[in-house]
Parts: sequence; structure tokens; C-alpha cells
Amino acid sequence: MNVLSYIVLGLSLSIPVGPINIEMIKRGIKNGFWHSWAVGLGGMSADIVLMLLIYFGVSTYLTTPMAQLIMWIFGFLILVYLGYESIRDAFKEVTISDEVEKETKSKSFISGFLIAISNPLNIIFWIGIYGSVLTTTLNTIGTGQALLYSSAIFVGIAAWDLTVATSVNFGRKFANQRFLKWLSVIAGLVLIGFGVSFGYRAIKSLLLIMN
Repeated sequence: MNVLSYIVLGLSLSIPVGPINIEMIKRGIKNGFWHSWAVGLGGMSADIVLMLLIYFGVSTYLTTPMAQLIMWIFGFLILVYLGYESIRDAFKEVTISDEVEKETKSKSFISGFLIAISNPLNIIFWIGIYGSVLTTTLNTIGTGQALLYSSAIFVGIAAWDLTVATSVNFGRKFANQRFLKWLSVIAGLVLIGFGVSFGYRAIKSLLLIMN
């Protein structure tokens, strides 16, 4: 695999619709490009943390039953809370404006980071995909090049996030109050849905540990 292949891998990891994309769309339509991009940056920051943990061998500890139980519970709490917050905000009057931003960009960044770092599927995905890629890469090239190729994955992720943020920013001019309300409700329900699925997996993990 060359550098371009790793960029394509990063794109492939980002394109499927998940909590991060939902949050980017919601905040982008509400507050514009920079808020949407901040969510993406938060998600990428969490991915970098996970990548470094895997690179330095911490993934072994993340695959233990107790660690997975903690991850499922954490993911459940974070996503259900963010979903509830999204639905609650849907019933507040929101003015779509390029000049007035009621929320800070740091809040959007933190939301993206928390969604990505608390998503057990994201963690497991990185362990499985990046772990196998890293193993193959280290067997054929040096450590320095492995880090270079790893960075190429994030070029692909950043390219997709930039595409989403830009598209949403141009599309927000067609959004009205009613559209934004339903978008926030749907986004909230999707986040809660992901959270509930994590809660279900947490219960299954707990039962396995107890048995």
C-alpha cells in the first residue's frame, strides 16, 4: 500500500453516516462552517488519541471484558446525553445567522471529541482496522514510515470532514426554523439510538462477566 491508499482508507472510514457526521450536519446548519469543522476536528483528535494508544500497544488492555464494559457504559451515557440535549435545543427558537453564534466553537470541538472517544464501535474499529494495517506496515517498512502512512489516514478523514462542513455551510441558507427543529430532533433520536444500542451491549457484556 502507498500513501494514496492510506488516504483512501481514511476517506472510507469517514463516509459511513454515524454520530460524528450527524453532529457535524446539525451544528453546521445551526452555526455555520466553523462549528461543523470544529466537530470534525474534535473527532479527529479523538481518533489520533486512539491511534497512538494502538501504536504503543495499549489496545491489548482495551479488549478485556471489563474495559469493553466500561466503554459501552461510557458510550451509552455520552450519546444519550448529547441526544437529549439536541432534542431539548430543538424546542428553543434558533436564528440561523452568519453573524450571531450563541455557542462557542470549543463546545462543538468537545462534542466531536466526546462522541468519537466514547463510541466503543469507533474504538473497536480502530483496533481492528488500524491494528491490522499497522502490523502489516511494520513488517514491511520502518517505524518512521509507519507514522507517515498513519498520518495519511487522517488526511483522508480531514478531506471528508471538510467536504461535509463546506456542503452544510452552503446548504444552510435554505434552512428555516422548522427544518432546523426537525433536524435537531432527528439528530437527537439518532444519537440516543446509538446510545441505547451501546447500553444493550453493556448489559450483554455485564452478563458475560457475571457468568
